[in-house]
Amino acid sequence: MNDTLAQAFLEDALLQFKKYKAMAEKAVDQTSDADLFRLIDEDANSMAIVMKHMAGNMRSRWTDFLTADGEKPDRHRDTEFEMAPTTSRDEVMAVWEAGWQCVFEALDPLTPPDVLRTVTIRGEPHTVLQAVNRQLLHYAYHVGQIVLLARHFKGPAWQSLSIPRGQSETYKVTPFGRL
Repeated sequence: MNDTLAQAFLEDALLQFKKYKAMAEKAVDQTSDADLFRLIDEDANSMAIVMKHMAGNMRSRWTDFLTADGEKPDRHRDTEFEMAPTTSRDEVMAVWEAGWQCVFEALDPLTPPDVLRTVTIRGEPHTVLQAVNRQLLHYAYHVGQIVLLARHFKGPAWQSLSIPRGQSETYKVTPFGRL
């Protein structure tokens, strides 16, 4: 892979991670504290649980990203799906921020030659490119869950995170710019 393409990949990956983080936060910002922790059924995950799981995954995958297996021995994944009844929104948001800090601290220093380096996740070799894509897709999946739950709980008061229904023509782009 040439350096220009590798640099473009790294820049876009960082941008996409930031977009998914912002999307989840905009969804969560529209929810009450009760809805943040609310389950749609006894086997479901709340938004808070999904966020806690993502943060645990981020800490494990991105700490010592280039030098240690992405599944850290001190990670207890099953506990990521448990939530103490006394947990607050602020505590969830702090864990969430710490997870994302791991992502950005690992991605920021990467250079084009790193893109084809080999890292391991659960003992399985991945190029950095593959590992980054794996995590980007994983987080996009969970952000979609967060958005769906937030939208469901907010109901008709939901503020769209993209083009609102029935307004596509307003956002139509022509060769000369927006209509």
